[in-house]
Amino acid sequence: MKISDDLEKLLPFGYLFLILMGILKDSIYYYQFGINILRYSTIMDVLISPIAEFTSNPIILSAIIILFILHFYLPSFLAKNKNVPSVKKAFELKSTDELSPEETKNYYNGIAIKSLVIFLLSFFVGYGFAGGFFTKKRLHDNKLEYKYKLDFNEDESKEIYLLGNNSLYYFYFIKGDKKVKITPLASIKNLELTENKMIP
Repeated sequence: MKISDDLEKLLPFGYLFLILMGILKDSIYYYQFGINILRYSTIMDVLISPIAEFTSNPIILSAIIILFILHFYLPSFLAKNKNVPSVKKAFELKSTDELSPEETKNYYNGIAIKSLVIFLLSFFVGYGFAGGFFTKKRLHDNKLEYKYKLDFNEDESKEIYLLGNNSLYYFYFIKGDKKVKITPLASIKNLELTENKMIP
């Protein structure tokens, strides 16, 4: 009993959901700095935002892959353990004795999808809120680490804390200045990572 039977039908809706979650996460994150990120984003930025988020960190990517695998097999797990009190209580399972095999399959698939949606929603909202909150706190406490250097076309360079970027703009703080800067990529000659822990 797996979700795979209807996977092809669910994939477009699943990716649409991920896109909406990416928009929600970015909106929450950048809103805390007074930025309406959608005004600075292209359609392509919106479409690739969930993929970019998942691949931004190997730990996050691994956790998301494990999450999808677990929920892929969750319907079978629920069907086999439907009478286990802890499982029944955790997923609020109802009796399926009067349901047909097809209805039973759809019931457990629905629970798995609902659980996955809740996990992903919590991840994106929590990640967006926490990311903005703790960055603002470090900014207020003067504890931001300025690991990047921006070289502008006018041969000027600035040490910055990079809030983020998309296909058109960089969003950042300049060292010694707590005002958010938004600069088009066309104005930037080079972005240098001055403190790279991956390369000693």
